Amino acid sequence: MASALVKRISAVTLVGFVALGPVLLFAGGATAAYKYKSTPYQTTRKNAGTPNSDVVKKDANGVVISYGNTAIMYNAPSSSLIQLGQALFLQNCASCHGNEATGVPANGTGGAYPNLVGLGPATIDFWIESGRMPAANPRTIEATRRVPRLSHGQALAVSAWVDSLSPSYPSIPTPNLGIANVSDGAALFALNCAACHTIEGDGDALANGTFAPSLRHIPAVQVAEAIRTGPANMPRFTGNLSDYQVNDIVKYVTTEIQHPNNPGGFGLGGLGPVAEGFVGLALGVGVLALVGFWVGERH
Repeated sequence: MASALVKRISAVTLVGFVALGPVLLFAGGATAAYKYKSTPYQTTRKNAGTPNSDVVKKDANGVVISYGNTAIMYNAPSSSLIQLGQALFLQNCASCHGNEATGVPANGTGGAYPNLVGLGPATIDFWIESGRMPAANPRTIEATRRVPRLSHGQALAVSAWVDSLSPSYPSIPTPNLGIANVSDGAALFALNCAACHTIEGDGDALANGTFAPSLRHIPAVQVAEAIRTGPANMPRFTGNLSDYQVNDIVKYVTTEIQHPNNPGGFGLGGLGPVAEGFVGLALGVGVLALVGFWVGERH
């Protein structure tokens, strides 16, 4: 009897190990990845969105005008746009951010709106080109994506003027999607982005009226800008993701998320097994009911 009990316990232990082994392995990997993800903001790591890159180009005055590598090149807006940018800023942005972009509006109430000085061209360009700024309602909890009020060239001009007040980084990225790895991008997206944007990239509600926006119909440049600058509630992934990893994520977002293949048939909006279950139940039960009704009528 004791021998049988030992055998039974051994069998249960073996089944439990087989069942929980992958879970424990995944948990261990997730913990290691989380520690890596929580690396503090770094500006010294090579190829992480700053001029500490494989390629650095400077003008005659020694000012960095572009930097990067084969994955992403970062380009500063031309200094010839500064004067136009100041005029556009005064017309469209100064009422909230102040004439010097320090966040002090015309009525003198300091700190009411963000200070833009020292944020880098990519941050300014992202907010303008995504249509979030100039804000439709400056008092809203979180600005939503809209059709941009300013053109691409005007956004670059405003970015050039704001950056001239205190030159900083990152500059505006240009991903090289031709060398990106979609498979690696999918894994990196699942680890770093899916918790908020969902695995399908459809976005989701967060806390206190904020949300993670959908990633549909977003250009590659803005995806890279968001990763590097961390708009709104999003973390700034600089230091823990290399340019090559960012390039992979951008490739995955702009291909698999924005243009899914759906090899299994209808995508059903990418809502996953819940939607598929409802459709299967409705069609399956509906067809069976019709067949039953037809058979019943014949007999």
